[in-house]
Amino acid sequence: MSRIPFPTFLDRFPCILGEGAVIERLRRNPALELDPLLVNAAFLYDGPKGAAQEAICREYLEIGKRSGLPLLLSTPTWRASRERIEAAGYADRDVNGDNFRFLAAVRDSYGDYGEKIAICGLMSCRGNAYAPEEALTVAAAQEFHAWQANRLAAAGVDCLLAATLPALSEATGLAAAMAATGTPYLVSFVVRPEGTLLDGTPLKEAIAAIDAAVSPRPLAYLVNCTHGSIFRKALLHEANASPLVRERIVGLLANTAALTPEELDDCACLVEEAPEIFGKGVAALYRDLGMKILGGCCGTDGRHIGCLADELCRRQQP
Repeated sequence: MSRIPFPTFLDRFPCILGEGAVIERLRRNPALELDPLLVNAAFLYDGPKGAAQEAICREYLEIGKRSGLPLLLSTPTWRASRERIEAAGYADRDVNGDNFRFLAAVRDSYGDYGEKIAICGLMSCRGNAYAPEEALTVAAAQEFHAWQANRLAAAGVDCLLAATLPALSEATGLAAAMAATGTPYLVSFVVRPEGTLLDGTPLKEAIAAIDAAVSPRPLAYLVNCTHGSIFRKALLHEANASPLVRERIVGLLANTAALTPEELDDCACLVEEAPEIFGKGVAALYRDLGMKILGGCCGTDGRHIGCLADELCRRQQP
């Protein structure tokens, strides 16, 4: 099936629904156990685990189809680096490619609505996403992440997405690795309300630096694993944001908890926001700040994404 290029997909639709949490929802299921190395990247090789993951994916797809909104899905490859795959004993499998093909088959089962679904190949930093001091240097990051970027690109993902990035150095190297594949790509940061990355780099400096250092530059930027209220403060911060930031950042995959990364990392229980409040707060970013990719991250499930979809549909009406 021929699909429109992702840059065209991004330009064509004024608003794109993002999926909600997957890993966190699997973690909350006492019948499932995440792999200490690959998290959920090998779930497709285990019948019950694969079925549980597919059920979550299809819940988000059903919400997208019901609303008529285009949908952005991510492959379950957040921790599927070469070193982790080999250490976990899956070196003989194409873990990244198999996860894309799994999602592509699910997408194909949705017929005509499948034309409004884009699949991004998900990547992240090597270490703890909440610990910027663990970030790789630019050169080390480019070398480390090139293998996974190449695997996802070769499989045929619509775009690459490096998400939950806490530091400029590794984000720059990751961008270079993705750019080298020739596949369109997005870079997504975790941000503080002061308008900085977790390593303290102002957003305006981080975006300008990556855009200048990497060719081709990212198609756009996102923020994820951040509450909508924190995102709004970050993008409107007088010193650390700028018109460039508001132009190049096109969306948010939002948490339900207005906590700092450190508080989230140490939190033993789920801090949940009412789905209706979440939906209204995140959807408001579409009209207020021009954000076009809006979805969920930690704490969200089908109720949150359903309310967000309803709000986005309402706000697009004349």
